[in-house]
Amino acid sequence: MLRLNKITITHFKNYDFTSFEFPENVVGICGLNGKGKTNLLDAIYYCCFTKSYFSSTDQLNINFEKEGFRLEALFERQGDLQKVICIHRGAVKKEFSLNDIPYEKYSKHIGLFPAVMIAPDDIELITGSSEGRRRFVDTVLSQVDAGYLQELITYNKVLQQRNSLLKKMEDGKGDLITVLEILDEQLISPGKSLHAKRKVFLTKLIPLVQQFYKQISNNAETVSLEYISQLNAYSFESLLQAYRSKDLLVQRSNAGIHKDDIGFLLNGQVFKNIASQGQRKSLLFALKLAEFEILKFNKGFAPLLLLDDVFEKLDDRRMQQLLHWVCNENQGKVFITDTHRERLEEAFEKLGVAFQIVEL
Repeated sequence: MLRLNKITITHFKNYDFTSFEFPENVVGICGLNGKGKTNLLDAIYYCCFTKSYFSSTDQLNINFEKEGFRLEALFERQGDLQKVICIHRGAVKKEFSLNDIPYEKYSKHIGLFPAVMIAPDDIELITGSSEGRRRFVDTVLSQVDAGYLQELITYNKVLQQRNSLLKKMEDGKGDLITVLEILDEQLISPGKSLHAKRKVFLTKLIPLVQQFYKQISNNAETVSLEYISQLNAYSFESLLQAYRSKDLLVQRSNAGIHKDDIGFLLNGQVFKNIASQGQRKSLLFALKLAEFEILKFNKGFAPLLLLDDVFEKLDDRRMQQLLHWVCNENQGKVFITDTHRERLEEAFEKLGVAFQIVEL
C-alpha cells in the first residue's frame, strides 16, 4: 500500500510554513475558497511527479515575495518509509532527492509514488484539444513503464531539434537536408515504439472506461473510445517523406505521434457534440478511475487519489458510489477537498470508514 504520512510545506504558493500529518487513509480537506485546499493537493502531487499539476512554471509556485520553496514528504510504500525533498531556489535549478540521495534525472522519480488527480478544469480532457488527451496517456504510461518515459523524452527532444531546423531552412536545399534526414532517423525509432505502447494501452483502457461509465451514469448509453494516429495506417518513414514539403513550407513537423488523439463516441456519435454536462462529467470520472485501476494493477498497490472540489461535479448518489469504490473496495489513500465540512463528514460517516478532517 502507498500512504502519505506527512508533508511539510515552505513558501509554496499561499503557504508560508506549515506541516500536515495524515494518520488516516481518508482525508477531508475543508476551508473557504482561497485558503489553500487545492494548493495542498498540488504540493502532494508535486512530491509524486516533480512538478505542479496546475502551474506551468515553477516560478508560479513560489510564495509572493519569497525566493524559492521547499517541500518534504514522508511516504510509506509497501511498509517502507521513503522521504522525498524538493528545494527550489528561484533561478537556480531545483534539487529533488529520495531518502537524502539527489536525483541526477527527475524522470527517475516518476512512477515511484503513483497518483491520480481529479480537478474541475479536467473536463478539458473531454472537450479540449488533443494535447491534453496525449498528456493523459503519457502520464499513465510514464508511471508504469520507465522505458516509455525515456523514449518520450528522446522523441520530444529530437522533435524540438527538427522544428528548430525547419525554421532555418528557406528553400529546402543544401547541407541542412542531410541534417533533416538524420533527425528523421532519430525520430522514427522512439516514435514507432511509443505508438505501439499507446496502442496496447488503449486496448486496456477502453473496457475499463466503458465499465466505469456504465456504473457512474447508471444507464444503457454506450460510450466508446478510439486511438487516432497517423501511424495506424502508414509507416512513420513514409509519413515523414510524404509531409516533408509541407513541413518545409510551414516550418514545423506535421507527421508523428505528437499528432495522436483519443476519440470519444456516445452511441456511435462524436461525444462532445451531443453529450450533456452530466455525461461529460461521467466520462471524465470513468477515465480517471480507469487510470487509477491501471496504475493499481501494474504497481500492485493503489495510487494516491487527489480529488479537488469533486462534490460540485457529481450528485450525491454518484459521489457516494465513487467514495465507496475508492475507500472501501480499494483501500487506497484518498484526499478530498470541499468548502463544507459537514458535507465531508456526512459522506465519510455513510461509508463507515475511519477518516480525518484537515481544516484550513
